[in-house]
Amino acid sequence: MVQKQRVARPRRAPGPAEGISRAQAQRRRRARAARRRRRRMALWGILGTALVVLLALGAWALLRGDGEISLNRYPMRYEQEIRAAAAEFSLDPAYVASVVLAESSFDPQAVSSDGAIGLMQIVPSTGEWIAGKFDEAFDVQNLYDPAVNLRYGCWYLRFLLDRYDGDMRTASTAYHQGQGRVDEWLKNPEYSEDGKTLSVISSSVTDTYVNRILDNYEHYQELYAA
Repeated sequence: MVQKQRVARPRRAPGPAEGISRAQAQRRRRARAARRRRRRMALWGILGTALVVLLALGAWALLRGDGEISLNRYPMRYEQEIRAAAAEFSLDPAYVASVVLAESSFDPQAVSSDGAIGLMQIVPSTGEWIAGKFDEAFDVQNLYDPAVNLRYGCWYLRFLLDRYDGDMRTASTAYHQGQGRVDEWLKNPEYSEDGKTLSVISSSVTDTYVNRILDNYEHYQELYAA
C-alpha cells in the first residue's frame, strides 16, 4: 500500500496580526521614497553649485584673458613720453599711441626700408626739417631717443591735422604717403568730394595702414581714459 506524501503548503505572508501592518508598510515605503528624493535633490544641488562655480571661473578666465590680450595687442609703453608730447601739441595721446603702434609697434630702434627711424618712423630729412622749426641742431641719432622722436612726430601730426581741417583720416594718410601725394588725391573727385578730406584712399597699403590707426584709436581711447 502506497502512502500518500504530504505536500508542503506555501507559507502565507504575515498578515496584520502576524507582522507589520499595511499602514506601517506604506509608511516605510513612503519614508524610503522620501529619502531617495532627498538624495536626488542633494545631488542636483551639488551639481548645480558646481556648474555655477565653473561658469563663474570660466567668465573670470575669459575676462582676464581678454585683458591680457588687449595689453599685448595695445601696449602702453612710453605712456608718460606720449602724454607729454601729445599735450605740448594739443593732441589726443590715444591718437599718438595709435600711430606709434602702426608705425613701429613701440620699437624705438626700428628702421624701415626707406630709412624711417624710431617710434614714429621719421625719415632723417623730415627730422631735420622739424628740428629747424624748433631752432635745434639736428642729429640723426636723436631720432632713436623716444622723447625726441615722439616730440618731432607729434609736431608733424599737429601740422598735418591743421593742414587738413582736423580730419584724422586725411592727416594719417599724409603721415604715411606725404603731403604732396595727398594734395594730388584731394584734387581728384574720385577720392575727395569736398577737396579737403579724403573719402577714398587710392593706395590699398595706405588704406590698410589708416584703418589700422583708426581701429587702434578706439581701443587706446579707453586705455588712456582709465
